[in-house]
Amino acid sequence: MNTSGQHFSTYEKFVIAVLALLQFTVVLDFMVLSPLGAILMPGLGISTSQFGLVVSAYAFSAGASGLCAAGFADKFDRKKMLLFFYTGFVCGTLYCGMVSSYLPLLCARVVTGIFGGVIGSISFAIIADTFAMQVRGRVMGVVQMAFAASQVLGIPVGLYLATHLNWHAPFLMIAACAILIGVIIALKLKPITGHLKEKNDKNAFIHLWHTASNPFYMRGFAATILLATGGFMIMPFSTAFLVNNVLVPETRLSEIFFITGVASIVTGPYLGQLADKQGKFRLFIFGSILSMIMVVIYTHLGPTPLPVVILINIVLYTGISSRMIASSALISGVPEMKDRGAYMGINSSIQQVSGGIAAFVSGLIVYQPSKNAPLQHFDIVGYVTASTMLVTLGMMFFINRQVSKEK
Repeated sequence: MNTSGQHFSTYEKFVIAVLALLQFTVVLDFMVLSPLGAILMPGLGISTSQFGLVVSAYAFSAGASGLCAAGFADKFDRKKMLLFFYTGFVCGTLYCGMVSSYLPLLCARVVTGIFGGVIGSISFAIIADTFAMQVRGRVMGVVQMAFAASQVLGIPVGLYLATHLNWHAPFLMIAACAILIGVIIALKLKPITGHLKEKNDKNAFIHLWHTASNPFYMRGFAATILLATGGFMIMPFSTAFLVNNVLVPETRLSEIFFITGVASIVTGPYLGQLADKQGKFRLFIFGSILSMIMVVIYTHLGPTPLPVVILINIVLYTGISSRMIASSALISGVPEMKDRGAYMGINSSIQQVSGGIAAFVSGLIVYQPSKNAPLQHFDIVGYVTASTMLVTLGMMFFINRQVSKEK
């Protein structure tokens, strides 16, 4: 485990890089669906609530599978667990690229979520097993760049393929990239078995119960619920809002995501270093305050010049990235090594289910009177999101205090 806080070995750099690439494909698979909303809703003839359910289907199935897998997460080599679920994720993504109507697409998202939803928890368990808390902010800063990279490379390319070919093309592109990454993991990643040496519950279900019922762990789970609510409420309808309310042409959406993503890639590693040097909770406070302000501004936009929209997006995503990097590093310090896989699995499950509920509720709040008409009540979604961010600040304060005592 890296404890120097200064330099990473060649293999540690490889682990960081491969986990970032892996997260890129998983995050892109989820994120690319939201920008396709402006194409999918009229293309399949579905309503905002139906589209919200498509987005939520991934989250609900991911939450269920994450919970089922959590009890077994500390019983096997993490590399084998990662490869098993990543293979299923690839198959599910290919399925998404082959369907052509609403119900099959809904089923495809369920399949993808069953496998894809567990990958993040395994990845974060690997990070926590491999890197000490004092360097974990830097690691999370790089791995969380997957979100930015998915905007810079994935979402613009996905939108381009969807508008010039069809909406199936982005999913086929993701599957092709994922296959290559899976082969690299299988050949180069070393077995990760340090947790198997720790004394643990022999029965997987007892282990799951002991982890889920730990009072301190429950604080982390509660914080995760609210952390997920923020992003999932805004994300599914952001492109439809930009097209119909802000009057951004569909052909210019990729520019917004590309420039915002480049800015996030530049700031991501710096924010990670800032988290390690200045304190993870301090960065979380900064990110939360900035995000609350920008979410309210964003959800109240009317017709706006493209450069202003891009600037607002950059500032908003800087706040969101600060929250993600800081909270991921803090939450990774909550569980003991023997419970890490189970904790991350439960945490991921809660995150996915909470996000799914948030996306579905957002679809009920927002409505579109007619095709191409402005979305209504998106401002209410902004107020709800900002409120959850404020409450999360208080919850993360207690988590930070406890993690600081134990570490």
